Amino acid sequence: MKYTYIPSPIGRLMLASDGEAITGLTMEVNQYGPEVEEGWQQDDELPLFKRAKTQLEEYFAGKRTTFDLPLKMIGTDFQKRVWQELERIPFGETISYQELAKRVGSEKASRAVGQANGHNPVSIFVPCHRVINASGKLGGYGGGLPRKEFLLELEQKQANLFSHAQ
Repeated sequence: MKYTYIPSPIGRLMLASDGEAITGLTMEVNQYGPEVEEGWQQDDELPLFKRAKTQLEEYFAGKRTTFDLPLKMIGTDFQKRVWQELERIPFGETISYQELAKRVGSEKASRAVGQANGHNPVSIFVPCHRVINASGKLGGYGGGLPRKEFLLELEQKQANLFSHAQ
């Protein structure tokens, strides 16, 4: 496995890759993300990391609403269903954990969906931050609530600018 660190407005991010796809994007403060393990090699020159860094810079600058990177997400079938559904949440919008559970066909499994959401290995690229409590409160976030709030505000601001430009 290869990894690199990149700066961002929400703190240092770590990217991990098997050389062909991004397998991890974690924040400095992260509840569940992968940690550098023995045998991993830091590679700041990997073309895939450079591409990811450029796309993240564009995202944080308000110039990108989607990502075009190969991702490899390792998890259970249930987790993968949840993560696939996260990718369908439009930029600048949020849904509730309850709605996400309904969308994956497990209407009564909001907690399990929340757990799967929290274990998303490529946060930001797959927007787990777009899931909030039914009450409108933010809920949890592996990278910490201030980062979730920052990401949601960034996207909302850009979505509003985009809708007014049309």
